[in-house]
Parts: sequence; structure tokens; C-alpha cells
Amino acid sequence: MTWNQAIKDYKLYLKIERGLSNNSIVNYGLDVEKLVNYLDNNNIIISPIQIESETIQGFIYQSAKSVNARSQSRLISGLRGFFNYLIFEDYRTTNPLELIESPKIGRKLPNTLSEDEINQLIAAIDLSKPEGERNRAMLETLYSCGLRVSELTGLKLSDLFFDEGFIKVTGKGDKQRFVPIVPSTQKYITIYRKEVRSHQKIQPSFEDTLFLNRRGKQLTRAMIFTIIKRLTEKIGLKKSISPHTFRHSFATHLLENGADLRAIQQMLGHESITTTEIYMHIEKGHLQDIVETFHPRK
Repeated sequence: MTWNQAIKDYKLYLKIERGLSNNSIVNYGLDVEKLVNYLDNNNIIISPIQIESETIQGFIYQSAKSVNARSQSRLISGLRGFFNYLIFEDYRTTNPLELIESPKIGRKLPNTLSEDEINQLIAAIDLSKPEGERNRAMLETLYSCGLRVSELTGLKLSDLFFDEGFIKVTGKGDKQRFVPIVPSTQKYITIYRKEVRSHQKIQPSFEDTLFLNRRGKQLTRAMIFTIIKRLTEKIGLKKSISPHTFRHSFATHLLENGADLRAIQQMLGHESITTTEIYMHIEKGHLQDIVETFHPRK
């Protein structure tokens, strides 16, 4: 078995058996391709079935010189998954990364925005331009529904169930979930649809796409990043934020206001509650208020 064939089969497995998104599949493939490049650069001729821990340890050691601990840990995890696949398919009996430990890394807390900062960002949108109404509707949707940027750009008109108070969101691995949408966000989307989108020339195959660029096509992830970056600069906000910051803020603000962690997990589309538990970094003062309010010995 060649490396190219193994990577191709692995990607197919990730798509069909695991149902992962294209982005995830590409990233997992890149992890293995980095190992292959290392072998080529060092004239090491060995198949994915024959390679052993010592060779991979050399690759990890070299990688550690140019990447941080978090990236190194992700690389090891990606390679471990690849060799587990080879074991699953009976190409190997052991995983060469079995005894290779990932570096210890602290759990990175997500950046969040305060409610006031979110209000400032949205207030800075220039509504005199057609794209202003669109941008306001997008940021309101990002924040009030806790969407990933890919979920926002992929939102369809047919995903809007305003009468029921929900939108249908297609998340990682094409998994769908229903997320509540508040009346104010519904209002801003409706204004955008009636006053801007209805007057656009929409390109074929994008008739059902909710948020469109000026050419009548689906917005890119990069464009959403650019819109937020410009607004950040406009209000002089010194934080480093991205579209994902709105998602983090959505979860954090819900938790601070007493929402159930499992309800937040469902709305975010997290498979595991442990992923959602990162939002338990809420302010100590808030936790103290909860104890003082609800503890029987207060």
C-alpha cells in the first residue's frame, strides 16, 4: 500500500463512515501528508504499513521546532486517527503512535464580547448602504442563534421557520438541528429580505441562499471575517475577534443568565457536553451570586 492510496482511502472513510465535513477531511489528510513530506525530505522509503514509532518520533520532534504545543498535539491526534483506521481495515495490528504522548496544553478559554461591545459593533454598521441591512441581519443571527460562520453562510430561505420561532441549521458532518430565533432577529432578516435581497439579481443555484454578496452569490467565510474586522477597527475595539467570537458570546451570556448547560449544548450542536463545559469560565462574582441566591445555608 502506498501513502497516496492510504490517504485517499482514509479520506473516503472519513466522508462515508464518519460523515465529517470537507474542512475536517482536508485537515486530517494534511496531517498525514506532513509526515509523507518528512519521509521524502529525509529519503526514508517506508510504507504506512511498515512505519514504526521511532520514525514518527523523529517527525514529531522536528515538527515541535516550528509549531506550538497545541498544533503539535493536534498533529499527533490526527496521525493517531489515521493509523487507527489502518488497524480497523486490518492493514496493521499496532498503532505506532500508541506510546507517543501529546504535549500538555492548558485549556484555551474562548474570547468573548460583552453585551455592550456587541451592541457597539452592530450600531457601527452603515445602514445607508444596501449591504448594511444584510450585515446587521447576519451579525444579529450569528449572536442570537450561536451559529458557526459556515452555518451562517449556508443558511437557506427554506431553513427559516419564523412562525414556529426556529431556524434549521446544517452543522458539522451535515448534521441538522433546530435553533430558536428571537423576534428581533426575525425582524432584521425580514427587513433585509424585503428591502435589499428582493431587488438583487440572484445567480442560478443561489435562489434559496439567504445571505448574498453583491453579485448574487453565497458569501464566503473570508468576507464575514472582513466585515467584522472592519467594524472592530471602526469602534476602536482592541480585542482580537472573529465570527466565532459571537458564538462564544452567545453561549457565555446564556450561561451567565441561568440557562441550562444541556440546552446550550443542543443549540450549539455539540456532540459532547464536555465541549460545552468550556463555557463554565463565567465570572466568579456571578457564581457567588448564584450561591447566595439559591443555597439553603445562605
